[in-house]
Amino acid sequence: MTTDITTPADAPADRQTVREAVRQDTAPAAAEVAGREPRRTRSGVPSLLVRRLRGAGRAASATASAPTEAAEAPATSRDPEAAQATRAAAAPQVPAVPAAPAAPASVDRRGTRTVTGADAALAPQVPAFPGAGRGTAHGRRHAPSPLRKAAGALGRGLRATVLRSAALVALLVLWETAPRLGLVDATFLPPVSEVATAWWDLLGNGQLGQHTRASLARSFGGFAIAVVVAVPLGLLIGWYRPVAAFLGPLLEVFRNTAALALLPVFVLLLGIGETSKVSIVVYACLWPVLLNTISAVGNADPTLVRLARSMDLSTPRLFQKVILPSSVPAVFTGIRLAGAVSILVLVAAEMIGAKAGLGYLINASQYNFAIPQMYAGIVTISAVGVAFNQLLVTIERRLSTWRVPA
Repeated sequence: MTTDITTPADAPADRQTVREAVRQDTAPAAAEVAGREPRRTRSGVPSLLVRRLRGAGRAASATASAPTEAAEAPATSRDPEAAQATRAAAAPQVPAVPAAPAAPASVDRRGTRTVTGADAALAPQVPAFPGAGRGTAHGRRHAPSPLRKAAGALGRGLRATVLRSAALVALLVLWETAPRLGLVDATFLPPVSEVATAWWDLLGNGQLGQHTRASLARSFGGFAIAVVVAVPLGLLIGWYRPVAAFLGPLLEVFRNTAALALLPVFVLLLGIGETSKVSIVVYACLWPVLLNTISAVGNADPTLVRLARSMDLSTPRLFQKVILPSSVPAVFTGIRLAGAVSILVLVAAEMIGAKAGLGYLINASQYNFAIPQMYAGIVTISAVGVAFNQLLVTIERRLSTWRVPA
């Protein structure tokens, strides 16, 4: 019969005391070994005793480091039922909590489950942090509503408008205050308020509308003819190198000749009627569009051209799919320049030989010493030029939707 050795939770630290206790407990077990002498170590101590002594030492170390585990289950106990009973006796008794009736959990429109009732009382409490409660359960903010997006876009647009208009407002303030403070002679530079009054009077009696319509008809007519002629001609010259080599010297001669310098020639050849005025506008607008179109075709991406040719595209399809889309930005740059030139050249032409138009209004007001009316005509020309340029910018954006915004 073998006797099990159990080491108490408070095992003695003294080695001699441990040896005496083990010797007393294991003496009967050693005597009952069946028919043979117990195996001994070199020091004469039975090997069984040494193994049990080592087990007792390990149990004592485990008890010192984890007293709760030693109290729950003795280290050397070999009876599973006794060990289970010991752990059950040593376990703390927790009073049972009666189960509360389950409260229905609500689900909001975002799919987030909200716990209410007893479940909410037993749910873990998350400590508050800065910004908590202003976003979703995962700490992210809610997506802004369409109304908030519209308000934000409106605010950004207003700030951009104010920034762009600051210089113009400063100019108007300076124009109003400088004559009134005596910094300039009010006879030759009246305040902007007097100019606005004169502009309103011209609009009321119909003179401003009459002169503006005459100028716009001449300007837009000559501009349209120049664009229709210059764009195809520029594509032809830019695509076919022999044509560019043949017309190159002629283009260099006429592009450096000022349009107003040829105004007497146009008047002599075409008379003082509408034809000469429209022709001078066509000549002035032709060169910006033509030169920018030639440059756009010449600077087309050669890789795209070779790729299109490798796909057996015909020349018309190549122009439609590759050349024209890549040339739109440069061509419209020339068109916008031509739009500004058309108004400037026309005003100068109307000052020389015309009976209607904004140029005629400015020249006649200066001759009659109606200085506010003269400045009213100048302001009208500026407004027409800005509006025309914005129209061209809008058309360019519609035709360049394929471009990636910067």
